[in-house]
Amino acid sequence: MASRFVFGFVVPAGCALSAVVLAYAQAPSIIPAPAFTARELTQYPTTGWLTNGGDLFNRRYSPLTQITRDNVAQLKAVWRRSLGGSGVGVKYSGEAQPIVHDGVVYVVTGADDVFAISVDSGEILWKYEAKLDDKITVVCCGWTSRGVGLGDGRVYVGQLDGKLVALDQRTGAVVWSTQAERWQEGFSITSAPLYYDGLVITGFAGAEYGIRGRVKAYDAKTGAHVWTFYTIPGPGEVGHDTWPKDNNVWQHGGASVWQTPAVDPELGLLYFSTGNPGPDFNGAVRAGDNLFSVSMVAVEARTGTYRWHFQQVRHDIWDYDATNPVVLFDLEIGGRVRKGIAEASKTGWVYVLDRTNGRPLVGIEDRPVPQELRQATARTQPYPVGDAFVPQSIAIPPEGYRLVNQGRIFTPFWTDPVVAKPG
Repeated sequence: MASRFVFGFVVPAGCALSAVVLAYAQAPSIIPAPAFTARELTQYPTTGWLTNGGDLFNRRYSPLTQITRDNVAQLKAVWRRSLGGSGVGVKYSGEAQPIVHDGVVYVVTGADDVFAISVDSGEILWKYEAKLDDKITVVCCGWTSRGVGLGDGRVYVGQLDGKLVALDQRTGAVVWSTQAERWQEGFSITSAPLYYDGLVITGFAGAEYGIRGRVKAYDAKTGAHVWTFYTIPGPGEVGHDTWPKDNNVWQHGGASVWQTPAVDPELGLLYFSTGNPGPDFNGAVRAGDNLFSVSMVAVEARTGTYRWHFQQVRHDIWDYDATNPVVLFDLEIGGRVRKGIAEASKTGWVYVLDRTNGRPLVGIEDRPVPQELRQATARTQPYPVGDAFVPQSIAIPPEGYRLVNQGRIFTPFWTDPVVAKPG
C-alpha cells in the first residue's frame, strides 16, 4: 500500500475542509475499524488518527518524518471540500479534531453533522444530519463539537441536544441513539466521545445552566448505559463534605467535562479535567472547596469508581476551568521512570502529577490568598513551583478601574469590578 500522510485539516467558520497531502494513492472503499485494542490505541499514530488525542495518552504527536524543515515550503493544497453550509452562522464554531482511518476522514461540524470524506479526492462518501432543534438554549460559548469517536465499525458523536449516537462507519446510518441527558435540564455534549475496551465514554457540559456534572460510559455495540461518575459528589461519596450541608446547591454544582479523557490501560484508569463550580461567580451560596470542580480526576475505566483527584482551584469564583485535555507521559525522574499526567489550566500553570496516585511530580505549594468573606473564599490555593505560561498580574489597570492586589491571580471581588490576571 502506498504511504499516505495527511499534514493538516482545517475546519474554518465557513465550514470547508482542506487537506495538505504529501503522498497519496487512490482512495479505498470504507473499511470498518476493528474493536481497537488498548495496544493499538496507545501507539503513536503513523497510518491514521484513531482517537481525538491521537492516542489514549492524548499526546497528539506522530513520529512520521515525511514532512521536514527542508520540504515543508513545497506543500500545497490538493483539494478543498465544502460541507454544504453545515454549521454556518455566527453561533457556530469549528473546533473538531478529524479522525482518519484507512484513507477516510471523519469530521463533525458545530451543527453536529458528521461527514466521511476521502483523504485522496475530497469526495464526501456519506453525511449524517443531526437536525438539531434551533430552540436549544443551554449551549455555552458557541454551538460546537470537538470531534467524533471511532471503533468497532461505528462512528460515535455526542450532540448538543444531549444525545449520544452511533453511526455505521460504512454508510453513516444510525446504529443506535440514546438520550444520554436532556438539554432541557441544561446538559449538552461538546467533547469528542472516547472509544475504549468496548465502551463509549463521554463527559457533559452545562455548568453555566445548573447541571450536576458527570461522565458516562455506554456499551459500544448496543448503547446500553454501563456507569456514571458524578463530578459533583452526592451524600456518602468522597468530596460531598466540601459543599454546604444546609442547602442542595451541590445538585447544581457544575464541573463540566469539556474534553476527551485519557486512559492508561496498564493501570486501568481513565483521566479527565473539570470546569467551574456553579453558580459560577457567586461563591456565597456554596461555602467549601466544591469538589470535584476545577480538578484532575482519575476513575476506573471499567466501572467509573473514584480513585483520586487533584483540585487546581478551591472554591473557584473566577471561572478558572481546567478546560484542556489531560496528557499522559512516562519520564525518568531521579533515576526511575515515573508515570506522569499534566494539564495546562486557565490559571496559567501546568499541573504535573503522578498519575498512579494524583500527587505532584513537580512541587506544588499551598499559599494563603486574599480573602473576601462575602464570597466564602478558600484560605489557600495551590501554587505550582516554576513559571506560569501566561502573565498572572497586571501593572497598569485599564482606564477607570482600580488596581487591587496588583491585579494578581486569585484577587477576590464582590460588587465592584476588579482587574485580575489571567482573565
